[in-house]
Amino acid sequence: MPDTTQNLALPLVAAAQAQKHVTVNEAFATLDGIVQLSVIDTDLTSPPGSPAQGNRYIVAATATGDWAGEEGQVAVYDGGAWVFRNPRAGWRAWVEDEGRQILHDGSSWIDAIAVSPNGAAITFAVTEEEITASGASVDTTITIPDRAIVFAVTTRTTVTVTGATSYDCGVAAEINKFGALLGVAAGSTNSGVIGPTAYFTPTTIRLTANGSSFTGGQVRIAIHFMLCGVPAA
Repeated sequence: MPDTTQNLALPLVAAAQAQKHVTVNEAFATLDGIVQLSVIDTDLTSPPGSPAQGNRYIVAATATGDWAGEEGQVAVYDGGAWVFRNPRAGWRAWVEDEGRQILHDGSSWIDAIAVSPNGAAITFAVTEEEITASGASVDTTITIPDRAIVFAVTTRTTVTVTGATSYDCGVAAEINKFGALLGVAAGSTNSGVIGPTAYFTPTTIRLTANGSSFTGGQVRIAIHFMLCGVPAA
C-alpha cells in the first residue's frame, strides 16, 4: 500500500498506526494549503520578512534563502516554517496582488485559460490606471499590448473633472473610439465596448477634453483584451 495518495500526495494512515491524528492533521494541512488556491505573490525570489500562518506564494525563478531550489513550487507558511507543494498540470491559482488567474501546464505556471499541446495559449486580461486630467488631452502610461484583441475600454470619473464640460475616450487615431461626451462628475462611468479589434503596436488610451482644456480631476481607465500566444519551438 502506498504512503500517500496518487494526485495530491496526502499522507495515508497505515494499519495499526500509532498517533493516527498526526497523519490525519498533516493531510488536512496539505489540503488547506492547496485547495481553492490563492497566492499572495508570484514574483518574490526570497521569503517575505514576516509571513503569517497560512500565507501562500508561488516561488519565482532564481530563488534564494529558504526558497532556494523551490522555483515554481507553492510555498505555504505553516507552523513557523515553509512547506512546499509540487503543482501538477491543471492546477489553477488566483494571484492576489495582480487580480488574475494562472494555470500550471505540467511544467510551469502560465497566464492562460487554455493551452495547446505545444504551448499556444489564450489569455484574457484587464489592465487599469488612474490618471489626472490636465491640458487638452492626456494619455495613459498603460498600453494596449502589441497584437492584442481589445473588447472594451471602461472608465470611471473618480474625482470631478474641471475645465472640460465632458471628455472623449479613445486612441490618438480615433479619439472617441470607446466613448464620447463622457460625464465629468465624480461617479460617472462608461463601458466602452467595441467589436473585437486587433492592435499591432502598443497603443495608449487618450482622454480628450471637450469645451475647454482639463484643469483637474481624475479618471480610472481599464483596458479589457485578449492575447494569443504562439506554439513553442
